[in-house]
Amino acid sequence: MNKLNEPSFLLLTGIILLVITAIHPHDYTTWWMETAPIFIAVPIFVATYKSYTLTPLVYRLLFVHAIILMAGGHYTYAEVPLGYWMEHWFGFLRNDYDKIGHFAQGFVPALLFRELLLRSSPIRRGKLLFTLVTASCLAVSASYELIEWVAAITMGQGADAFLGTQGDPWDTQTDMLMALIGAICAQVVLGRLQDKQLEGRDESPVRSS
Repeated sequence: MNKLNEPSFLLLTGIILLVITAIHPHDYTTWWMETAPIFIAVPIFVATYKSYTLTPLVYRLLFVHAIILMAGGHYTYAEVPLGYWMEHWFGFLRNDYDKIGHFAQGFVPALLFRELLLRSSPIRRGKLLFTLVTASCLAVSASYELIEWVAAITMGQGADAFLGTQGDPWDTQTDMLMALIGAICAQVVLGRLQDKQLEGRDESPVRSS
């Protein structure tokens, strides 16, 4: 597929999937809360596409992350079938689909933050970049946990499906741990690929510090 057309294809496919997941979800309050990041982020990426086009890698990862959010919104994270399959295959004690979501919460933003820093700041590749990206992802994860805390206080039991703790007293801590692991894995596994996609841009972002 032509690279110029790929973001449009991903956007159109994402909209179709979003509409499908909005058909008879577990409940609409949970669907709205879980998919809210999509409604916030996508308009920003669409509005800035021509002036600040991201790498294909980042757009693809954002698309995958959106699918993860949509599934969690449709079924609730505690009821996604994939989580039950994992529970059966690996002998987990609960539906751990939410851990996939929180891993992605670190993995995907890591490559986005990394690209933004490389292209729009004096920071180059190296330990400082790795540390700042990881810390930024942890900040996002912590902020999300604070949002869940506020939802729990304001909505009471109505927020149970959104929280998806399933009785785990350490759910908040393990969620942030998964985001941390995701942020580290993204930079280690896909950092070089991202650098290759960034080569040739005017920002010359692939110089090492």
